[in-house]
Amino acid sequence: MKNETVEIPPELLAALRQISAQYCTEAGGSHGPDHTERVLQNALAIGRSVGARLDILIPAALLHDIGRSEESRSQGALCHADLGADMAEPILRELGYSEEDQVAICHCIRAHRFRGSTEPETIEANIIFDADKLDSIGAIGIGRAFLFAGQIGARLHNAELDHTRTKAYSGEDTAYREFQVKMSKVRGQMLTAVGRQVARKRHEFMETFFAELNLEIYGSFLQVEAEGD
Repeated sequence: MKNETVEIPPELLAALRQISAQYCTEAGGSHGPDHTERVLQNALAIGRSVGARLDILIPAALLHDIGRSEESRSQGALCHADLGADMAEPILRELGYSEEDQVAICHCIRAHRFRGSTEPETIEANIIFDADKLDSIGAIGIGRAFLFAGQIGARLHNAELDHTRTKAYSGEDTAYREFQVKMSKVRGQMLTAVGRQVARKRHEFMETFFAELNLEIYGSFLQVEAEGD
Protein backbone atom coordinates (compact mmCIF):
# COMPACT_ATOMS: atom_id res chain seq x y z
CA MET A 1 0.00 0.00 0.00
CA LYS A 2 1.08 3.56 -0.62
CA ASN A 3 1.51 6.27 1.98
CA GLU A 4 1.62 3.98 5.00
CA THR A 5 2.99 6.71 7.33
CA VAL A 6 -0.45 7.40 8.78
CA GLU A 7 -1.12 8.66 12.26
CA ILE A 8 -2.94 5.66 13.73
CA PRO A 9 -1.47 2.42 15.08
CA PRO A 10 -0.70 -0.13 12.35
CA GLU A 11 -2.88 -2.76 13.98
CA LEU A 12 -5.86 -0.37 13.98
CA LEU A 13 -5.26 0.52 10.33
CA ALA A 14 -5.14 -3.18 9.47
CA ALA A 15 -8.39 -3.84 11.35
CA LEU A 16 -10.17 -0.97 9.59
CA ARG A 17 -8.98 -2.17 6.18
CA GLN A 18 -10.16 -5.69 6.91
CA ILE A 19 -13.61 -4.52 8.02
CA SER A 20 -13.88 -2.20 5.03
CA ALA A 21 -12.92 -4.97 2.61
CA GLN A 22 -15.57 -7.31 4.02
CA TYR A 23 -18.33 -4.86 3.11
CA CYS A 24 -16.85 -3.30 -0.02
CA THR A 25 -15.91 -6.58 -1.65
CA GLU A 26 -19.58 -7.47 -1.44
CA ALA A 27 -20.47 -4.18 -3.15
CA GLY A 28 -17.88 -5.00 -5.78
CA GLY A 29 -17.19 -3.38 -9.11
CA SER A 30 -17.08 0.39 -9.05
CA HIS A 31 -17.42 0.51 -5.26
CA GLY A 32 -14.98 -2.23 -4.34
CA PRO A 33 -11.95 -2.02 -2.03
CA ASP A 34 -9.85 -0.34 -4.73
CA HIS A 35 -12.24 2.62 -4.71
CA THR A 36 -12.03 2.83 -0.93
CA GLU A 37 -8.24 2.79 -1.01
CA ARG A 38 -8.14 5.60 -3.59
CA VAL A 39 -10.50 7.67 -1.45
CA LEU A 40 -8.21 7.07 1.53
CA GLN A 41 -5.15 8.25 -0.39
CA ASN A 42 -7.02 11.29 -1.73
CA ALA A 43 -8.14 12.17 1.79
CA LEU A 44 -4.66 11.80 3.24
CA ALA A 45 -3.14 13.98 0.53
CA ILE A 46 -5.70 16.75 1.05
CA GLY A 47 -5.67 16.33 4.82
CA ARG A 48 -1.91 16.68 5.10
CA SER A 49 -1.99 19.85 2.97
CA VAL A 50 -4.40 21.58 5.37
CA GLY A 51 -3.43 20.04 8.71
CA ALA A 52 -6.63 18.05 9.21
CA ARG A 53 -6.97 15.18 11.68
CA LEU A 54 -5.71 12.11 9.86
CA ASP A 55 -6.94 9.87 12.68
CA ILE A 56 -10.49 10.94 11.75
CA LEU A 57 -9.97 10.86 7.99
CA ILE A 58 -8.58 7.32 7.90
CA PRO A 59 -11.56 5.46 9.46
CA ALA A 60 -14.03 7.74 7.69
CA ALA A 61 -12.48 7.00 4.30
CA LEU A 62 -12.22 3.27 4.89
CA LEU A 63 -15.79 2.95 6.19
CA HIS A 64 -17.55 5.52 4.01
CA ASP A 65 -19.10 2.96 1.64
CA ILE A 66 -19.89 0.05 3.97
CA GLY A 67 -23.60 0.63 3.37
CA ARG A 68 -23.27 0.59 -0.42
CA SER A 69 -24.27 -3.05 -1.01
CA GLU A 70 -27.53 -2.49 0.91
CA GLU A 71 -28.31 0.57 -1.22
CA SER A 72 -27.64 -1.46 -4.37
CA ARG A 73 -29.93 -4.26 -3.22
CA SER A 74 -32.66 -1.67 -2.62
CA GLN A 75 -31.98 -0.14 -6.07
CA GLY A 76 -31.37 3.23 -4.49
CA ALA A 77 -34.27 3.24 -2.03
CA LEU A 78 -31.82 3.27 0.89
CA CYS A 79 -29.13 5.93 1.34
CA HIS A 80 -25.75 4.24 1.78
CA ALA A 81 -24.31 7.30 3.52
CA ASP A 82 -26.93 7.31 6.29
CA LEU A 83 -26.89 3.54 6.55
CA GLY A 84 -23.09 3.45 6.56
CA ALA A 85 -22.88 5.98 9.38
CA ASP A 86 -25.31 3.92 11.46
CA MET A 87 -23.32 0.75 10.74
CA ALA A 88 -20.00 2.41 11.54
CA GLU A 89 -20.94 3.53 15.05
CA PRO A 90 -20.84 0.09 16.74
CA ILE A 91 -17.75 -0.84 14.70
CA LEU A 92 -15.89 2.23 15.94
CA ARG A 93 -17.05 1.62 19.49
CA GLU A 94 -15.75 -1.95 19.32
CA LEU A 95 -12.40 -0.65 18.04
CA GLY A 96 -12.08 1.65 21.06
CA TYR A 97 -12.87 5.06 19.56
CA SER A 98 -14.10 7.70 21.97
CA GLU A 99 -17.70 8.89 21.69
CA GLU A 100 -16.49 12.27 20.41
CA ASP A 101 -14.42 10.67 17.66
CA GLN A 102 -17.25 8.30 16.77
CA VAL A 103 -19.48 11.31 16.18
CA ALA A 104 -16.84 13.06 14.06
CA ILE A 105 -16.16 9.99 11.92
CA CYS A 106 -19.82 9.11 11.45
CA HIS A 107 -20.56 12.69 10.41
CA CYS A 108 -17.93 12.39 7.67
CA ILE A 109 -19.57 9.19 6.44
CA ARG A 110 -23.11 10.59 6.60
CA ALA A 111 -22.12 13.80 4.77
CA HIS A 112 -20.00 12.31 1.98
CA ARG A 113 -22.74 11.59 -0.54
CA PHE A 114 -23.25 13.84 -3.57
CA ARG A 115 -27.01 13.32 -3.44
CA GLY A 116 -27.21 13.19 0.35
CA SER A 117 -29.18 15.46 2.66
CA THR A 118 -26.43 16.03 5.27
CA GLU A 119 -24.07 18.94 4.67
CA PRO A 120 -20.40 18.53 5.72
CA GLU A 121 -19.78 20.68 8.80
CA THR A 122 -16.11 19.96 9.60
CA ILE A 123 -12.87 20.19 7.66
CA GLU A 124 -12.56 16.42 7.81
CA ALA A 125 -16.07 15.98 6.40
CA ASN A 126 -15.24 18.43 3.61
CA ILE A 127 -12.13 16.41 2.80
CA ILE A 128 -13.93 13.05 2.72
CA PHE A 129 -16.58 14.58 0.45
CA ASP A 130 -13.93 15.86 -1.96
CA ALA A 131 -11.80 12.70 -1.76
CA ASP A 132 -14.79 10.57 -2.73
CA LYS A 133 -15.93 12.94 -5.48
CA LEU A 134 -12.48 13.09 -7.07
CA ASP A 135 -12.70 9.34 -7.58
CA SER A 136 -15.98 9.82 -9.45
CA ILE A 137 -14.60 12.07 -12.20
CA GLY A 138 -11.76 12.13 -14.71
CA ALA A 139 -10.44 8.92 -16.26
CA ILE A 140 -11.13 6.97 -13.07
CA GLY A 141 -14.68 8.28 -12.90
CA ILE A 142 -15.38 7.38 -16.51
CA GLY A 143 -14.06 3.87 -15.96
CA ARG A 144 -16.15 3.43 -12.84
CA ALA A 145 -19.27 4.76 -14.58
CA PHE A 146 -18.95 2.19 -17.38
CA LEU A 147 -18.19 -0.53 -14.84
CA PHE A 148 -21.34 0.33 -12.86
CA ALA A 149 -23.43 0.42 -16.03
CA GLY A 150 -22.17 -3.06 -16.85
CA GLN A 151 -23.01 -4.29 -13.35
CA ILE A 152 -26.65 -3.30 -13.72
CA GLY A 153 -26.98 -4.32 -17.36
CA ALA A 154 -27.26 -0.83 -18.84
CA ARG A 155 -26.47 -0.17 -22.50
CA LEU A 156 -23.15 1.27 -23.65
CA HIS A 157 -24.35 4.71 -24.67
CA ASN A 158 -27.46 6.74 -25.44
CA ALA A 159 -26.80 10.42 -25.98
CA GLU A 160 -30.17 11.00 -27.65
CA LEU A 161 -32.32 10.21 -24.64
CA ASP A 162 -33.40 12.98 -22.25
CA HIS A 163 -31.65 12.01 -19.01
CA THR A 164 -34.44 13.60 -16.94
CA ARG A 165 -36.77 10.90 -18.27
CA THR A 166 -34.50 8.02 -17.29
CA LYS A 167 -34.13 6.13 -14.03
CA ALA A 168 -31.17 4.97 -12.00
CA TYR A 169 -30.50 1.20 -12.02
CA SER A 170 -32.29 0.92 -15.38
CA GLY A 171 -31.08 -0.10 -18.82
CA GLU A 172 -30.62 3.59 -19.60
CA ASP A 173 -28.41 4.25 -16.57
CA THR A 174 -25.42 4.62 -18.88
CA ALA A 175 -22.05 6.20 -18.17
CA TYR A 176 -23.16 9.20 -20.22
CA ARG A 177 -26.29 9.55 -18.10
CA GLU A 178 -24.06 9.51 -15.01
CA PHE A 179 -21.95 12.24 -16.59
CA GLN A 180 -25.05 14.37 -17.21
CA VAL A 181 -26.68 13.73 -13.84
CA LYS A 182 -23.66 13.78 -11.54
CA MET A 183 -20.14 13.82 -12.94
CA SER A 184 -20.51 17.09 -14.85
CA LYS A 185 -21.65 18.83 -11.66
CA VAL A 186 -18.89 17.61 -9.35
CA ARG A 187 -16.46 20.37 -10.32
CA GLY A 188 -18.81 22.99 -8.89
CA GLN A 189 -19.45 21.04 -5.67
CA MET A 190 -15.89 20.72 -4.38
CA LEU A 191 -15.26 22.05 -0.88
CA THR A 192 -11.47 22.31 -0.63
CA ALA A 193 -8.96 24.33 -2.64
CA VAL A 194 -6.99 21.21 -3.59
CA GLY A 195 -10.16 19.42 -4.60
CA ARG A 196 -11.27 22.30 -6.83
CA GLN A 197 -7.89 22.42 -8.56
CA VAL A 198 -7.81 18.70 -9.33
CA ALA A 199 -11.50 18.63 -10.30
CA ARG A 200 -11.06 21.32 -12.96
CA LYS A 201 -8.49 19.24 -14.82
CA ARG A 202 -10.48 16.03 -14.54
CA HIS A 203 -13.64 17.78 -15.72
CA GLU A 204 -11.91 18.97 -18.89
CA PHE A 205 -10.84 15.41 -19.66
CA MET A 206 -14.40 14.11 -19.24
CA GLU A 207 -15.79 16.71 -21.63
CA THR A 208 -13.18 15.71 -24.21
CA PHE A 209 -13.89 12.00 -23.75
CA PHE A 210 -17.67 12.16 -24.05
CA ALA A 211 -17.47 14.56 -27.00
CA GLU A 212 -15.25 12.02 -28.76
CA LEU A 213 -17.56 9.15 -27.79
CA ASN A 214 -20.52 11.00 -29.31
CA LEU A 215 -18.55 11.66 -32.48
CA GLU A 216 -17.46 8.05 -32.85
CA ILE A 217 -21.00 6.74 -32.37
CA TYR A 218 -22.90 9.43 -34.25
CA GLY A 219 -20.81 10.15 -37.31
CA SER A 220 -17.07 10.72 -37.04
CA PHE A 221 -16.34 7.57 -39.07
CA LEU A 222 -18.60 8.79 -41.85
CA GLN A 223 -16.91 12.20 -41.73
CA VAL A 224 -13.49 10.59 -42.07
CA GLU A 225 -14.73 8.47 -44.98
CA ALA A 226 -16.15 11.56 -46.68
CA GLU A 227 -12.91 13.44 -46.23
CA GLY A 228 -11.00 10.49 -47.72
CA ASP A 229 -13.20 10.58 -50.82
